[in-house]
Amino acid sequence: MTITPLENGTVTSPRGFRAGAVHAGIRSDTPDDVLDVTILVADGETTGAAVFTKNKVTAAPVVLSREHIAQTAPRAVVVNSGNANAAVGDQGMTDARASAQMVAEKLGLRPEEVLVCSTGVIGAPMPMDVMRRGIDAVELMDDAGHDFALAIMTTDLVSKESAATVEIDGKTVTVAGATKGSGMIHPDMATMLAFVTTDAAIEQNCLNGILKRAVSRSFNMISVDGDTSTNDTLIVIANGAAGNASITGGEDAALIEEAITHVSMELAKAIVRDGEGATKLIEINVSGALSDDDARQAARVISTSPLVKTAVFGNDPNWGRVMMALGRSGVEMQESRVSLHFNDICVLENGQAVPFDRDEAVERMKQAEVRFDVSLGLGDAAATAWTCDFSYEYVRINGEYTT
Repeated sequence: MTITPLENGTVTSPRGFRAGAVHAGIRSDTPDDVLDVTILVADGETTGAAVFTKNKVTAAPVVLSREHIAQTAPRAVVVNSGNANAAVGDQGMTDARASAQMVAEKLGLRPEEVLVCSTGVIGAPMPMDVMRRGIDAVELMDDAGHDFALAIMTTDLVSKESAATVEIDGKTVTVAGATKGSGMIHPDMATMLAFVTTDAAIEQNCLNGILKRAVSRSFNMISVDGDTSTNDTLIVIANGAAGNASITGGEDAALIEEAITHVSMELAKAIVRDGEGATKLIEINVSGALSDDDARQAARVISTSPLVKTAVFGNDPNWGRVMMALGRSGVEMQESRVSLHFNDICVLENGQAVPFDRDEAVERMKQAEVRFDVSLGLGDAAATAWTCDFSYEYVRINGEYTT
């Protein structure tokens, strides 16, 4: 199958999607040129799927969006940045419902066709007069996808977008996405905020399965700091504007799944690259595991180790920290069969330390991307996780977040 990346693609690159964004002033201290209220809408009939945070402290927009997508397919999403609408009591649900109602009235939709997402400071009341002005001011256009990506940012340094095309049923189908996230990143069946659009026609049950598998290979395999947000949401909307026969399974389903997974992986890695204070992307490849679950667990535990992450920041080839994390992961392993490479330097083979050029190792760890390849030597299962280093800047950013 051929997935073709689409340069400068946005969530409105697929046919039949429009977006718009404005500066409303959700946080009074944000500059006037910072976009903070945005709407994404799909024209025509849709199917949709979503996954949400498993944090027990769940933001009101997540609760509402779960309700809405269980009732009907989503046609629109409204997002604000600067306020999470979380941990504010019953008023949070009142405000989330009001946001959906306002967008529904603006677009001629039913409220349950509108999903609501918020991101920002937890525990602060939502300024609904500001939100209303923002929603009223949004103008929807088919080339405003990049503004959508800008408006969902909080501590992100860059916007995060990806798009690709694939041929299905004789039609060129486009898949695109945008995400935000920089800290409080350790998803479990969701991510910070992520939105994937496609003009493919996909049957509902098929789309549900595709999303579940794509998330398990992408967003659920990243970590910045081990914390899972109260607002994590990933939404996929398919509108069928490409004109293909509705995908129910078989080869066409495999093609669209690969495209959605590709876009999801690119977005997930973009989050890690932009992790708060991050200077390097770290990739952990685990192979030779007895099961997929073991491979995923080992990779994720290594990716969340503060000792591994700080060693990478300091260019310290202290591979013993990787072995420590592997050993506490709880997976089936035999130390005598484990091999370890980082950036193609072998440091451990079949449980035995291998002499290596430390100066060369330090130089390779200065690269923008550092890769650990771990072989358990027991089976055929493999998995990849991504994280970033822990720097002094991460502590500064989070120490001053609300001040």
